[in-house]
Amino acid sequence: MTGKTFFNKIANNKRDFLAEFIDHLKTAKIPFCVIGGLAVNAYAEPIVSLDLDIIITAEGIDRLEKVLPKEYQIKRARHSINIHAKYSDLRIQIQRDERYQNFIGRSAQKIVLGYKLPVATVEDVLQGKLWVYGDPERRPSKRQKDLADIMRLVEVKSSLLKHLPKDLQKLISQKQ
Repeated sequence: MTGKTFFNKIANNKRDFLAEFIDHLKTAKIPFCVIGGLAVNAYAEPIVSLDLDIIITAEGIDRLEKVLPKEYQIKRARHSINIHAKYSDLRIQIQRDERYQNFIGRSAQKIVLGYKLPVATVEDVLQGKLWVYGDPERRPSKRQKDLADIMRLVEVKSSLLKHLPKDLQKLISQKQ
């Protein structure tokens, strides 16, 4: 079973929602890259997730909404635009925080669950995880997952440890 087949089964896809969505980005010539947990999977042992976090160029947001099919459900939240299709359990979250914009230019093609996608550098993925982990408004269960993702990155690239705040360095060093 290929990575794509596995992912599409897990996501209960009736159609390949991820491939369709990426095609819309490419057709509209909107630069993007994967961030978040699935980006961590490009560098560490993969963990299944039904959330795809991406960043697109700020000017691409309005263009994207014009090219997406009406069957997609689009919901604007404070820091993101969330996209869902009835025929898939995959949830796509477009991050609107401007701090992520430079990640796009530094991204590189990686395999994520069988798809070749632009993924933020490991250092940028770590930085994004540190930002969300440090958000006091984030649910504790989400912050715990962010901490696990930070640990996964440090496990595969120990030089990342120096980029962590001292309290996290100590916590992670104790667990290794």
